[in-house]
Amino acid sequence: MAAPALPPVTLPYSRQQVSEDDIAAVVAVLRSDFLTQGAVVPAFEAAFAQAHGVAHAVAVTNATAALHLACLALGIGPGRRVWTSPNSFLASANAAAYCGATVDFVDIDPHTRNLGVPALADKLARAAREGTLPDLLIPVHFAGLPADLREMRALADRHGFRILADASHATGADYLGAPVGAEWADATVFSFHAVKVITCGEGGMVVTQDPELARQLRLLRSHGVEREPQRLQQLPAEPWVYEQQALGHNLRLTEMQAALGLSQLQRLPAMHADRCAQADRYDARLDGLPLRRPPRLADRGCAWHLYAVALDADAPPRAEVYRALRRAGIGVNVHYIPIHLQPWWRARGFAPGDFPAAEAWYAQALSLPLFPGLTAAQQDRVVDVLRTALESGR
Repeated sequence: MAAPALPPVTLPYSRQQVSEDDIAAVVAVLRSDFLTQGAVVPAFEAAFAQAHGVAHAVAVTNATAALHLACLALGIGPGRRVWTSPNSFLASANAAAYCGATVDFVDIDPHTRNLGVPALADKLARAAREGTLPDLLIPVHFAGLPADLREMRALADRHGFRILADASHATGADYLGAPVGAEWADATVFSFHAVKVITCGEGGMVVTQDPELARQLRLLRSHGVEREPQRLQQLPAEPWVYEQQALGHNLRLTEMQAALGLSQLQRLPAMHADRCAQADRYDARLDGLPLRRPPRLADRGCAWHLYAVALDADAPPRAEVYRALRRAGIGVNVHYIPIHLQPWWRARGFAPGDFPAAEAWYAQALSLPLFPGLTAAQQDRVVDVLRTALESGR
């Protein structure tokens, strides 16, 4: 029997914040000569690269496309192996599957909820003995908390695989004193979906320090077409000549999206500070309730895309708590159903029990509303309803 319908959400778990400056930036593009392939996308890329301490940033239509193109540019295809976290949205694994790669997962660290280094080291040791080492690792910065990239880099250098970090949640986060994306990974992907830290409506970015990898990404996002005269294979060339040098895609970001992203990027410090203040306030207000608050680590700063808690074993069932909040119009969410439990992946040999830490996290996970502009009164309402739900069932 289907569960009873819940009332409409009046307080979402996340939402975009669009300012008058954002609107003006988009309108300016609409009144300009170029709606695509103009000067605003390169300006957004340059500003994003500078903010994240990288040499190159390549904008595309969404973060799934960014993951897909990065996999292709890193040489992923049939016969290659890619490992990622089961605690993520589907795109982290799907992008490698699009390339024809064999995909596997590495269980999470129960504390950070990110791909676990001990689990990775154990799996690599087995794979080395069996001759099945991965070609690429895709760690995910869950909820905006950076994963243990330094330790993963050491393992990558030892075993010969590359790292593509999924920082879709982590715009504005920092790790070991540097912006996420600046070090450790071969490439890093960011998301500009409407509920992310900054938004283009939809959009994604790949950042890298590698100029050749950046060139491949730019080639692949626009049909594999090369126009630079010095890179053409058939010379001499007339000014109009272009060459398709790879089987690429059409995944270009529009000028309007880039204008919105560029404007939002200028407010990133203020929006990040707002998210941090909200997380601090939740931490204080939730103290003493039967749940685990999000982890905090001294050597990294979280972007606070999500404020995800885990209900204690002696708390009321998660479904009851979820419904109590939803009945109050509060749009809590659950992040994530482990990827390997989805029907498409189960049909490829995965099963319950394969990654117990990720499954244990999912069983108790609950994401509370957090976004720029969320008021103290709204947070108090969330906490009060949550406290009542947790206490009424004990």
